[in-house]
Formats: sequence, structure tokens, C-alpha cells
Amino acid sequence: MLGNFSYSNPTKLYFGDDALLFLKDELKNYGSRVMLTYGGGSIKRNGIYDEVIRILKEAGKEVFEDPGVMSNPTVQKLYKGCKIARENDVDLILAVGGGSTIDYAKGVSVSAWCDEDPWDKYYLRMEEPDNRIIPVGSVLTMVGTGSEMNGGSVITNHEQKLKIGHVFGDNVMPKFSILNPKYTYTVPKYQMVAGIYDIFNHICEQYFSGEDDNTTDYLAEGLMKSVIHASKIAVKNPEDYEARSNLMWDATWALNTLLKKGKATDWEVHMIGQAIGAYTDATHGMTLAAVSLPYYRHIMPYGLAKFARFAKNVWGINTDGMSDEEAANAGLDAMEAWMKEIGVVLNAKELGVTEDMYEGIANATFLLDGGYKVLTKDDVIDILKESCKA
Repeated sequence: MLGNFSYSNPTKLYFGDDALLFLKDELKNYGSRVMLTYGGGSIKRNGIYDEVIRILKEAGKEVFEDPGVMSNPTVQKLYKGCKIARENDVDLILAVGGGSTIDYAKGVSVSAWCDEDPWDKYYLRMEEPDNRIIPVGSVLTMVGTGSEMNGGSVITNHEQKLKIGHVFGDNVMPKFSILNPKYTYTVPKYQMVAGIYDIFNHICEQYFSGEDDNTTDYLAEGLMKSVIHASKIAVKNPEDYEARSNLMWDATWALNTLLKKGKATDWEVHMIGQAIGAYTDATHGMTLAAVSLPYYRHIMPYGLAKFARFAKNVWGINTDGMSDEEAANAGLDAMEAWMKEIGVVLNAKELGVTEDMYEGIANATFLLDGGYKVLTKDDVIDILKESCKA
């Protein structure tokens, strides 16, 4: 490992089918006013809402509800949430849902007491909070983003055609997160599969960079193999507890900042995918899936050794007698076969991308320098074209 780094992660996790029992203990650490944030109402249909409300009431908490968090939280929703949090002077934001709900809660936590436009301050200028931050806790119901154990908050501004993520520091990470794999059973298959690919791509974004012998690359390979194995089981039987628990744990470790330590990271797939999301409002994990293979085939010549290693160590391909290029292509072919098997979207047209959007999406894509090749705007357009004819 060549990098210098420090590492800490302040989020306390409770994992397993009894995890919610520990919510009452965590609530003792906060004041009486709790903002309960959730999405479109699935937690009411599956009973999680009633369980959480009961625990909050038994703990003597006054609850201020903030429902309706969408899959790509908007800046308008952020402003509304800030108003609820500020006017009621809440002591804790409890996010019950998937990554979007938790992302949104973190956005509100830093923005509610911000004395200027939080979109400008935190998402355009990427400044760090210098105002009061409201603590966040989470009850996770859908896996993929790892938001339960990181400082990331992604917000969409449809008017500006921008979808931007800000990774805040330790002071914004959830103070606690409750992870019960059974809470993910009722997630629709499309969303489950999108989340699975989100996990996998989080690992890829940190794996496909650097040329040194890095410990975290070995960890990444193990996590990828776990995702591949568990995903095949979960797609056939969504209530296989072992598979769903492994996917939940994979998602957390894929993006709790561990894998990026001591190395550069890429994140260009996310930049293109988020730009697509700003234009189409498509499901995040599917936007990543649609551009991943065209992107990786585009940068593969610049990182052949790692792609050849990917084929051997992740997909178990016997690369003896192959050139690095042959091995690298075989690895991406295996990845494509797996993506088709679990049912992710491979063509951006299916997500609503049209030819007249190429220029705008390319302009909205942040070009980063952590991967094997720094893209140009024309490169992004070429990747979109390849995806749309996949």
C-alpha cells in the first residue's frame, strides 16, 4: 500500500433479525423531539412503521413526520424537510428506508440550520458544514448505497439538470443504524436488483484504480465474490435470509470508506450515471449498470493488469496462456453474463436516454482523475452511444 491515511467510522451498527430491539436504547441519547423520515409508504404496508412508532412513543418522543422521500431526493424536498426540522427544533432525524431516505436525512441534518442556500453551499461549492448539525439515525429497509455507514448525501436539482453527491465527514455519518435483513424481503425485484448492482459498482469504483499491491483490493475481490454468489440466490428466492443478510453486509462494507483507504478511486461510472439520473429520474443502480460495461471496455486498455486480475480472482477464469487483453475481455464478458442473469438494465435507452440528451448528460458529468483514464466530453458521449445500442 502506497497511500497515507487516517481511518475512523463513528456509526454504531445493530445487525440481525432482532436489531430493532436496540432502538429504544439509542433513543435515550437524544432529546424528545424526533423527525421521522420515510418514503412512499411501503413501511406502513409491511408493518415496520408501526413497530418504529411504538418504540418512539414508549420512549416518550414527540414525533414529527416527513414522508414522501423519493428515490432521487430533490432539492425542493430538501427545503421542505429543513423547514420541518427547523420549525420543530428536532433533536434527532430517524430515517426509515433505503439509501435515498438516509441520504436525504443527512442532507437535512446539515442544511436545516444553514444560513444560506444549502444547495449552493454544500452541493455546488462543496463546502463543509460550519453550522449546527442534527444527529441522524437509520433503520435500513433496502440495501445498495451503504448510506447507513457513510457521510454521503446525493441530491437532485431537476431545474439545473444536476444530481450531485457530497460525502461529508464523520460528524454527518449516522450515529447508529439498524440492519434487519428481513426488512428487505418486500422490496420489489427491480429495486432489489438495482441495489445489488449498486453494491457491486461501489466496489468496482474503488478497485479499478492504482497499480500497487494494495490490501483493500483483496478485500474488494472477496466482497465482489460474495455479492455475485448471494445475488444469484436472492433473485431466485428473495426470502433467503442468508443471501439477503450477506448482501446487506456487503453493501455496508462496500461504501463505509474502508475500501478507498491507501489508494486512488475512480467514480466515473457514478458521475455518468448520476448525470443520466438528473435527466431521466431513473433508478440509480440501473443507471450505473447501463453505462458500466461501455465505460470499463473504454478504459480497459489503460489498466489491463487489473482487469486481467479481475477475471482470475473474481470470476475464477483460468487465464493461463491468455494475454492480459484476452483475460481482461473474458472478465468483462463474465460480468456481462452475470448482469444479464440477475436482470439489470444494460441499455440506457430503456431508462429514457435519447440521442438529444447526449450533449446535456456529457456536460453534466463531472470528469474525475482517479481512474485509469481521464475522460473527455466526447468520451462520455461515445459511452452513452455504446450503452444505447447494447
